[in-house]
Amino acid sequence: MDWGSPEFVIAIIAVSTLGWLINNWIRAKHGYSLEDEWGGKTEPRVQRDDNALQEANQKLLQTMEKMQDRMVVLERIVTDKGYTVAEEIEALRDAPPARNAAPATDSGVQMNFEQKEQV
Repeated sequence: MDWGSPEFVIAIIAVSTLGWLINNWIRAKHGYSLEDEWGGKTEPRVQRDDNALQEANQKLLQTMEKMQDRMVVLERIVTDKGYTVAEEIEALRDAPPARNAAPATDSGVQMNFEQKEQV
């Protein structure tokens, strides 16, 4: 066999190219980055899940709306004069308790432990 013949050179090129193609096919199949013809790496494309992104976006929008509502309340508290907040707190203290609310004081029946039981 002549090592310098054109058939041998073509066979080496064919084996090298086939090995490179098989290597990249295996790497692509398992999600690894691919090797280009200059030895650099090409990262695989990532599949986007638009539904998951839309759901996450909706959750973030709802959270932001809640935070805006809280900010409005906080701004009102901060910008109101101090005496109006104090008056509102005192008005809540003076208001009669709601019907279904538990009373603030103990309304249970007192027990007299000093009496002895008669049998």
